[in-house]
Amino acid sequence: MKRLFFTTLCLFILTSMSFAQDIFKKGDLVLNAGVGIGNTVRSESYLKTTVPPVSVSLEYCVKDNLFDEKSSLGVGVYAGYFAQKWKDGSFGYLGNLDLKYSDFIIGVRGALHYQFVDKLDTYGGVAIGYDIVSASGSYGDYSVSSSALTAGVYVGGRYYFTDAFAVNAEIGYDIAVLTLGISYKF
Repeated sequence: MKRLFFTTLCLFILTSMSFAQDIFKKGDLVLNAGVGIGNTVRSESYLKTTVPPVSVSLEYCVKDNLFDEKSSLGVGVYAGYFAQKWKDGSFGYLGNLDLKYSDFIIGVRGALHYQFVDKLDTYGGVAIGYDIVSASGSYGDYSVSSSALTAGVYVGGRYYFTDAFAVNAEIGYDIAVLTLGISYKF
């Protein structure tokens, strides 16, 4: 049974790869969802992640054949979230603390895409957004929140297995240092 499942899966992937679209073209709309590794805000050893960095983005290709037939320009929206808490409730001279920390980013992005290899959409871009950070805890009913404009840069790629489905990876400065995920092209 396992052998049949594996063989069927391999045939599906190989068949679908032959029909994959090769470039991000004008009018394409791509939805991305990912989970991050490492965050860009807080990473001290005494913090425990309760929600890993997760993000979604939606990108629209506004111009293809920008410099040549392999280049295009995309714009879109982005949202990301993660949460942490104190690992053991003990924080030096302050005694026992029960603190929670969260970060939510929402913004817009723009990216230059260039296809170096078939089925691989590579890109780099900039993002501008609004970052909302909050912390709360049991030590004297502690609660604080802050928000500010934020900006970042990123590079990434999407490898398409079919015309619509891809896996993606991004490195940059937003909710996570490295984000791995899936993409769907409409």
